[in-house]
Amino acid sequence: MAKLEIDNVNLRFTPKSGNAVTALDGISLNVEENEFAVIVGPSGCGKSSLLRLVAGLNRQTSGSITLDGKAVTRPGKDRGMVFQSYTLYPWLTVQQNVEFGPELAGISAGERAAIARRFIAQVGLEGFEKAYPKQLSGGMMQRVALARALANDPEILLMDEPFGALDSQTRSLMQELLLDIWQQSRKTVLFITHDIDEAILLGDRVYVMTARPGRIKEMIKIDIPRPRSVDLLTSPDFIALKRRIMALIHDEAVRAIA
Repeated sequence: MAKLEIDNVNLRFTPKSGNAVTALDGISLNVEENEFAVIVGPSGCGKSSLLRLVAGLNRQTSGSITLDGKAVTRPGKDRGMVFQSYTLYPWLTVQQNVEFGPELAGISAGERAAIARRFIAQVGLEGFEKAYPKQLSGGMMQRVALARALANDPEILLMDEPFGALDSQTRSLMQELLLDIWQQSRKTVLFITHDIDEAILLGDRVYVMTARPGRIKEMIKIDIPRPRSVDLLTSPDFIALKRRIMALIHDEAVRAIA
């Protein structure tokens, strides 16, 4: 049994315009234990909608989603979510933001402080424990968001274009940081991105989605050895994979416009 199983999931809704929309159509995919799975696709294909279903923030129209064999019906501490937007609590310090989940779980003050310090150090923010979000850069805020998600020790980490709002240099640094953390923890990850380079650099498998209604067009296994670094971006194997995925997405983007 896979860690995460998405079986024939459909999502339909009716906006205020009154015209029914099919966002996802027959989505099926599995994420194995300790796997880093990535989903890419043209804009508007339903990538983020699918991730929100896995997070339990929305409900699918039909089909099933299970984590460790249990149906996903609502949010839970077994899933850690990192959004693209900066979602830290502005009235809490870095330390308090990272402690928030363990505090809700009833962990003692001393233990949750130790947990927070460990993950703050892991994301390279020692010395900023007492800073507030408004005092941090975008990259630093996303590092805190990652530490906050990891502090809850989730069964799976869900990441919705977490580096999309960052400049290219900061994004590259965050990718390397995430690779290092994943190499140490081997958390199961489901990651959404528009960036093909990012998908190949991070992923064990990349799922390419079609234009709306979103379907899985192809699954591509990334056979580039780990550990990886940004130096891989110019390697022949990397470029070949990039061309293949770009062609798949380009065809779907053209179809969406047409």
